[in-house]
Amino acid sequence: MFLHLGENVVIPLKEVIAIFDINSTTSIDTRQFLKTAEEEGFIKRITKDEPKSFVVTEREKKSIIYLSPISSVTLSKRSGFVDEL
Repeated sequence: MFLHLGENVVIPLKEVIAIFDINSTTSIDTRQFLKTAEEEGFIKRITKDEPKSFVVTEREKKSIIYLSPISSVTLSKRSGFVDEL
């Protein structure tokens, strides 16, 4: 199974660790995590549009964080996770 993150970005569902709403991440720790990840080159912007969510993934023991223009709710539904609940 695959998850479409927006634009032309599709990733294997097995690589997804977590899907977060970027607007509800008010924690200082989360903001610092994203800042550090960007400084270290782990962030991939899908589009120049304002991101609505971020998806934490791991591929071959390397973390990648995608900033997606699609809401976390929509991405969760696409992943099938909501169906399992």
